[in-house]
Amino acid sequence: MYSEKVMDHFKNPRNMGEMKDPDGVGKVGNPICGDVMWVFIKVDDSGGEERIKDIRFQTFGCVAAIATSSMTTELAKGKTLEEALEISNSDVAGALKGLPPIKMHCSNLAADALHAAIQDYISKKVRKGKKRRK
Repeated sequence: MYSEKVMDHFKNPRNMGEMKDPDGVGKVGNPICGDVMWVFIKVDDSGGEERIKDIRFQTFGCVAAIATSSMTTELAKGKTLEEALEISNSDVAGALKGLPPIKMHCSNLAADALHAAIQDYISKKVRKGKKRRK
């Protein structure tokens, strides 16, 4: 039912765990299946571009939810915020070599949690009066 890549990310999740003092936090959930995901990011803006220098996740959910969270962190780490915002559910599912159709919503949650963490970071900067670099 699941690809070897999905099972690898489920059994050996990358970047799992809470982060102290994150720059941005995204939380999403699906009330139908009960999956809940948090994505925590640290952003480095010292090099002229805002890049995700560290990313962690916590997920309560099924095999696919944990695997997609893990893969999303792998896809986003080191990317600029703009590049990370381009990561889609199909990118996540493709990197995992596919998901069963009934589990595709999990890849939506993982990408949505990443995007929410980035938006949280941006809104915190705006509230602090800092302008984002372009």
